[in-house]
Amino acid sequence: MVKYPNGLNKKVIQTTTKTFANRGMNLEFLINQSNEYYLDLDIANIHKKPTPITIVNVDYPSRNKAKITEAYFKTPSTTDYNGVYKSRAIDFEAKDCNSNTSFPLKSIHEHQIKHLKSVLHHGAIAFVLLRFNKFDEVYYIDAKLVIEFYYKPERKSLSYKWVKENGYLIPLTYNPPINYIKVIDKLYFEEELWVLIKK
Repeated sequence: MVKYPNGLNKKVIQTTTKTFANRGMNLEFLINQSNEYYLDLDIANIHKKPTPITIVNVDYPSRNKAKITEAYFKTPSTTDYNGVYKSRAIDFEAKDCNSNTSFPLKSIHEHQIKHLKSVLHHGAIAFVLLRFNKFDEVYYIDAKLVIEFYYKPERKSLSYKWVKENGYLIPLTYNPPINYIKVIDKLYFEEELWVLIKK
């Protein structure tokens, strides 16, 4: 309890590393909050890509209240997010899954898979952030694994069991809500640091 000069008491809430405050929140919103945190602390520069649209009609009731009434997508979008971290390009797709058994691969479009293949070829760190909404769990899945599964004709989905075994669970925290940079550090930069130490 904190006593203020006006005599009022206010409870102080202790924050822990794990939080349930983010339950039910939109995945995109949580990632955007995480990216703002990384940007504010100069950790990384990663942003949501704007979806390219062509505007057909605009309603102008007044100069400062223009409203788009009709538009269409110019070209198929690539992935949701891109940026840079420790001199490496970062590119990833974010997906929600409402099933508690599997994530349907049809939720990722072929042009997105081709884009992920291309950025991997050019040296980017590429992955998919997948959230199982019923469990409130977010997983980091390497893009190479998703691409491999995408082109297997017998596979129509990634099972929850497979994701748990092959992905990296990212615990929801207070700030940043989804600390995917921690996984990238473990997978890419701890190994590089170990090689430098051995030299």
